[in-house]
Amino acid sequence: MRILIIEDEVTLSKTLSDVLTEEGYQNDVAENLGDAKYYLDIRNYDLVLLAWPSTNEKSLDIIPTIKTEAHKTSVIVLSERKDKDSEIKALRSGADDFIRKPLDYDILLVRIEAKLRFGVSNIIEIEDLIINPEEEKIIYQGEEIELKGKPFEVLTHLAMHKDQIVSKEQLLDAIWEEPELVTPNVIEVAINQIRQKMDKPLGITTIETVRRRGYRFCFPKKIN
Repeated sequence: MRILIIEDEVTLSKTLSDVLTEEGYQNDVAENLGDAKYYLDIRNYDLVLLAWPSTNEKSLDIIPTIKTEAHKTSVIVLSERKDKDSEIKALRSGADDFIRKPLDYDILLVRIEAKLRFGVSNIIEIEDLIINPEEEKIIYQGEEIELKGKPFEVLTHLAMHKDQIVSKEQLLDAIWEEPELVTPNVIEVAINQIRQKMDKPLGITTIETVRRRGYRFCFPKKIN
């Protein structure tokens, strides 16, 4: 599970990140909405923690964008605002929950767990192909396909961005924890495994190479 923290208070954002990491959640920290939009463009998040300062009315403006482009992502607003109207405004803006500061981290973790547990399923279904990211499982025409690890993650990321061209750099940044420590050819290896273990045996094409730009999920596309 990956969480995006949008919080401009450096000390608080670091504490949040440490707490989430200790609980086993992958997370990124954005100090402003510009950085947040960058992360949302390159990665898929299960949940966003969005700080709403009393001095900034525009923080909530990103929620409709998140819900439009990644409707499966839950949003929890964190705010020091005490009035009921602010909570109502946040929820009407599309937030899934509203938690007041100062934070009780035990309560926060339980609320995060609840949102992730009861959130919209991340299962991808395209005709007779089913990709289940939560169980790392692929089913095609009722038969389970053996594809695990990074190749599975690459396929899933591309499928979540169906019909979009995704560069090697975007794939590295989205999937590898320390992308700067690996070379881009690991993407080629993963794509080759997808084609050898899945596409070729099944007579389908799931990923096409767009020269000099990256890769695109293109299923259903039959091999002639």
